[in-house]
Amino acid sequence: MTCDMGDITVAVLAGGLGSRLAEETRVKAKAMVRIGDEPILRHIIRYYASFGVRRFVVALGYQGQSIIDYFTASDLAEVEIGDRDHDANPSRRRWRDDDMTVDLVDTGLDTENGGRIKRLAPYLDQRTFMLTWCDGLADIDLRRLLAFHNAHGRLATLSAVHPPARFGRLHLDGDRVNAFAEKAVDPDEWINGAFFVLEPAVLDYVEDDRTHWERQCLTRLAAEGELKAFRHESFWRCMDTLKEAQDLNALWRGGNAPWQVWT
Repeated sequence: MTCDMGDITVAVLAGGLGSRLAEETRVKAKAMVRIGDEPILRHIIRYYASFGVRRFVVALGYQGQSIIDYFTASDLAEVEIGDRDHDANPSRRRWRDDDMTVDLVDTGLDTENGGRIKRLAPYLDQRTFMLTWCDGLADIDLRRLLAFHNAHGRLATLSAVHPPARFGRLHLDGDRVNAFAEKAVDPDEWINGAFFVLEPAVLDYVEDDRTHWERQCLTRLAAEGELKAFRHESFWRCMDTLKEAQDLNALWRGGNAPWQVWT
């Protein structure tokens, strides 16, 4: 069954420890690290919303209260949630702005990322959904990504991106340096950019809270021919370290943030 952006719920995983960004995450969730005046989570939500997405569900874990505190103080309004037969999580809370809703769901402190996705299942309405992490920004055309997924008919699509260039390269002849090349992106190297489109059946690949999404679920989906890659050649950055957070802030302050497509 095909769908359009208005039908999509986006699941955002925001429960990890963020240990490589410990300078920031000792006191708050990684999703709350600021790019400019707003946390990266709000940038991600605004980006998806600019393509017409209206429903978000965020998986909380480590320092989850900092995310709740942010939304409590935000310009979104918290709303009461009526009892739902399938809602067994008393820690679920909802915020709304016009027709956009953001649900925050406690998925446990030590749950692996596959388990966090599974715990969000009751809020995904058994429909095609999108999934991303709380630490990546890109200028991916989400409508093209969804159209690609709808067309191939498999259970899962990931975004394939080029890793940012990190090091200059030496061309050696014995111990002589023949040439030095500045940092360059390898056009033949691809990694998972963590902008996914998924069918509900992928949740059957998650056994329990200990299931790791990449090592177990994606590996199995690939082996069964159910995983396709949408190649994204343009901007993508993750925020795993303080240096990467500083780089994203520099782009934002300089008015050169490719993900900033909203007004």
